Amino acid sequence: MSLSNSATRYGAVTKTFHWLTALLILTLIPLGIYANGLPYDTSEELAQKAWLFSLHKTLGVAAFFTALARILWAIRQPKPGLLHADRKLESLAAETVHWLLYGSLLLVPLSGWVHHASTDGFAPIWWPFGQNLFFVPKSETVAAAAAGLHIVFERVLAASILLHVAGALKHHIIDKDVTLRRMLPGSPSVPESDGHHRVALPIFSALVIWGAALVIGSTLDLYASHTPVAVSASLDEVQSDWVVQEGELAIVVQQMGSDVRGVFADWTAQISFDETIATGVAGAVEVTISVGSLTLGSVTGQALGADFFNADSFPTAVFQADILRSDAGYDAQGTVTIKERSMPVTLPFTLDLVDGVATMQGSTQLDRRDFAIGDGQKDEGSLGFSVGVAVSLIASKDR
Repeated sequence: MSLSNSATRYGAVTKTFHWLTALLILTLIPLGIYANGLPYDTSEELAQKAWLFSLHKTLGVAAFFTALARILWAIRQPKPGLLHADRKLESLAAETVHWLLYGSLLLVPLSGWVHHASTDGFAPIWWPFGQNLFFVPKSETVAAAAAGLHIVFERVLAASILLHVAGALKHHIIDKDVTLRRMLPGSPSVPESDGHHRVALPIFSALVIWGAALVIGSTLDLYASHTPVAVSASLDEVQSDWVVQEGELAIVVQQMGSDVRGVFADWTAQISFDETIATGVAGAVEVTISVGSLTLGSVTGQALGADFFNADSFPTAVFQADILRSDAGYDAQGTVTIKERSMPVTLPFTLDLVDGVATMQGSTQLDRRDFAIGDGQKDEGSLGFSVGVAVSLIASKDR
């Protein structure tokens, strides 16, 4: 059997690409559906779900590059002629389905890859080239849109596969021609055919179908985030000697060995501070955090759920501390209260004061077990016990 195509036959390379792609796609679709439905309440369940999703994502990347190589090979090869070119409508439908298959084989894994790259979370791709795409930002909006597109393109791909298989069986069983046998191993006897393939109309038809699918996806609101989140607590304004102009309160957790960074969007800080005190207690701070304002990549819903922050029952967390100054710098020493559990904490920080404007940066570590967060996740390999906390802000003295 020749490696290359001819005017009547598919070559060995094309056949190999065809059946390898079929194997990958027919593995990926049920694998993704199965993994998505698995629970993740315990360390063992999370580890299994993450492993299956990593397998799904890794095979998805493999499918993308296999499909890309297949398309590049097909562009360089002659395509065997149509066996029933006189059946205009049937030929148009078949060629439209082929273009839907080619495009969807790229769009499905690519949209999944963009979703993976645009959000933090568990289940890494198993390869040494990193988890990000250079043109994809970390963005919940991008992640939600990519997730919706992944669903839409996957449905188009699944429908195209069904139509493709139905067409092949129709040719084999009803027409009793060699359409299917041309793609099977071996070299069947193939009649000469001068049926030419059309390009413009099938591509246009495929684009119309993709466009209709995208519109349906928009109608179903598939491109917006549907992560179940708690109602964010409304925080009262505070009177403070120092008024925060801008700032960020972030946490970093380790899930399946990877850092997942989250940010609380809503918090208040009541700060008293005397910059003239050289040693000892120089002030105090009380930070109130709306727990429901947390975004934590792809695991936001899980983090706000009952086994973790339980934001519906415990909508706020509080940090109260004295500000201590020494020759070594500054410490905020006090307590953190989460889920009505208070633990002592020290937050070392740097402070720059210029013309009544303070720039502060600090970080510390908490143990999630002290606050009954993730009690079902007892294996640190699945979810780390230590949680990094980082705060930065710019505040001006209230005159």
